Amino acid sequence: MESTRLTWRVVLLRPRNPLNIGAAARAMANFGLEDLVVVAPYDPVWQEARSAVGAENIIKSARAVHDLLEAIGDATLVIGTTAGSRRNLDRDLIRLTELPGWVQTRPGKGRAALVFGSEKHGLTNEQMRYCHALVRIPTSPQCPSMNLGQAVAVCCYELARAGIVAVQPSPVKVHRSDPANVQSLEHLFQRAARVLDEVGYLKPKSRNAALIKLRRLLLDLQLTNDAAKILGGILAQIEWKLRIGE
Repeated sequence: MESTRLTWRVVLLRPRNPLNIGAAARAMANFGLEDLVVVAPYDPVWQEARSAVGAENIIKSARAVHDLLEAIGDATLVIGTTAGSRRNLDRDLIRLTELPGWVQTRPGKGRAALVFGSEKHGLTNEQMRYCHALVRIPTSPQCPSMNLGQAVAVCCYELARAGIVAVQPSPVKVHRSDPANVQSLEHLFQRAARVLDEVGYLKPKSRNAALIKLRRLLLDLQLTNDAAKILGGILAQIEWKLRIGE
């Protein structure tokens, strides 16, 4: 994919809450982004944010700069984020879900910057003028703006989901039981037949035909050893209960 050659940077403008900076860094780590630049942070907030759990490397390598131009000066593509409310915009907003397709139309090399405004004011009109495009997360009109950390997480997820950011997912080990062998299935079949006889399901005239179908059913289910043990245990409990009631 051509656009995957873009190197992505997240830019936070004057964040006021260290928890939001930490949450943004954590979201970046989750979805494979590593380059974080913070513009004009309040010093106490910035120092406190450097203890973000789960994203220490991103926070430690993050840069604090004085102005937006310093943060995006080396970028070939700048995308601003805004809810679009209370603004007189001079261009259409791109829905976040449409961003991957829009990015595909741009040159696929260089650095891309995803810019987030302050929690209180968002991006100003002047700051938006540096952006090649403005993107919005489709939110409810009754509550259009999102928490900064959550907005970064949603945007990073969308980039990763679309393959714009190359993410190597963590390997997930899933225990898969081996298929049940014929002997196990035969024990299960015999136990099921006894239970069905006990409850009167198998009628003399149709018993053989019903058992043929039952055996076929057990084969078609492609049971694992674990599944066969569970089903066998259930049938054993039913057998025990039926005999207790005699």
